[in-house]
Order: sequence, then C-alpha cells, then structure tokens
Amino acid sequence: MSSTPRIRWLEEPEEKDYLAAESFLSMVLEPSSLSETIAALRTAPIGHWAAKDLLRAAGLPPLKPKQSAEVAEKLKKIKNGIPISPVLLIGGIRDYLVIGDGYHRASAAYRVDEDAQVPGRLLWSS
Repeated sequence: MSSTPRIRWLEEPEEKDYLAAESFLSMVLEPSSLSETIAALRTAPIGHWAAKDLLRAAGLPPLKPKQSAEVAEKLKKIKNGIPISPVLLIGGIRDYLVIGDGYHRASAAYRVDEDAQVPGRLLWSS
C-alpha cells in the first residue's frame, strides 16, 4: 500500500516568487498600484487553505503534470521531500481570488491530496 507523500513547505515565499507575482499582476492591476501591492503582499498574513478551495476560489482547474512541466517538477520535489514555496494571493479583484504566484504549486498539492493545506500570503484588495 503506497502512502501519500507529505508536502513540505518553505516558511516564506522566495524572492523569485514576488518577482513572478509582480510580472503576472502587472497585467491585472493598474500600474500605479503595482509596487504598493507587491510591498503589501510581502507583509500580508500567512494563511492555509485546502488546495481544492484555493483553486475553486480562483476559478481555475488544477493543472496536470502532462500539461505543465512545472507541475511535474513540483510533484518530483514533493516526492523527494524538498520543500516548495507558499503561494501569493490577492483577494477581491473582480470578485474572485487571483493567484499572483503559485498556481503550479497549488495544482501539484491538489494532485497529491485535494485537501492538502497550502500556505500562502493573502492580501485583500480594496
């Protein structure tokens, strides 16, 4: 009987995650608020959400490893016990959750266990 691998998470998102979020969010947010949003995201509280709920709130399907080399890479890290980075989220934009960075990590967590708790920083947009 095979057991579900334990997903290990880093304590904090990495700098590259904030840069990726900034790149993505530059297409979603007004340019005048982008720098301020990224700065606020760096200090937003850490929370934990079930992978299935996170993806559902964002209105996104979980990516499959065959669709995404990045999901396959994250699944390999999970299998090998290598910690992956928390996700970066913005709530309240156009009435849904925006995954600024971490869609692939959330999808990989979902593929391991749809109820897996995914940590991340959540900033509420006003």
